[in-house]
Amino acid sequence: MSSQDYKDYRREYEAQGLRRENLALDPWKQFADWLVEAEVACPLDATSMALATVSSSGMPSARIVLMKSYNESGLVWYSDKRSQKGCDIDHNPNASVLFYWQPLERQVRISGTVCFLPEATSDAYFKSRPRGSQLSAAATAQSQVVSGLADLELNVAKLDERTHDCSIDRPSPWVGFCLVPTKFEFWQGQPSRLHDRFRYQQTDDGWVIDRLSP
Repeated sequence: MSSQDYKDYRREYEAQGLRRENLALDPWKQFADWLVEAEVACPLDATSMALATVSSSGMPSARIVLMKSYNESGLVWYSDKRSQKGCDIDHNPNASVLFYWQPLERQVRISGTVCFLPEATSDAYFKSRPRGSQLSAAATAQSQVVSGLADLELNVAKLDERTHDCSIDRPSPWVGFCLVPTKFEFWQGQPSRLHDRFRYQQTDDGWVIDRLSP
């Protein structure tokens, strides 16, 4: 394969700047304000976030997941504990998420530790999912090797037939995860790469805000 050169690929950032005096003192308030704007600017992807975890051997990995809720306790998503991210978190609960809202030229990075939600919370959310999503979660073991698509489809079809007109129970490995933040960073693209970056770090006295060099 011939080498590819992308050094001339670039874009200019033209959004309004982010100033310290305009920041909320609480990062959750700042996040909420930006998320509301993101829901208007990119409604299909506003809650998509790149989740980065680290394996027991120290190998990082990242993937897109969907945030399903948040409050001052943390950000919530749901997945299978048998997945790579689930295994990573089981060995190392430290993780980070990244929201990228391209139309707004904004990023939000949030780092902290991950805990599991109570089973009752996971049960309630699982029941709210479309039946097709329930079947896929219950009939497959996420991230495990399979022989082909036909086997996956057959497993789903068999479960659908067995549970026809009946509710589907949440598989025990399918759980809710909650990232409890200790650090936020808000990034606003600016002309000539002089981007605005503000970091909130949690201390015993509350949140400390610093401007970072771009």
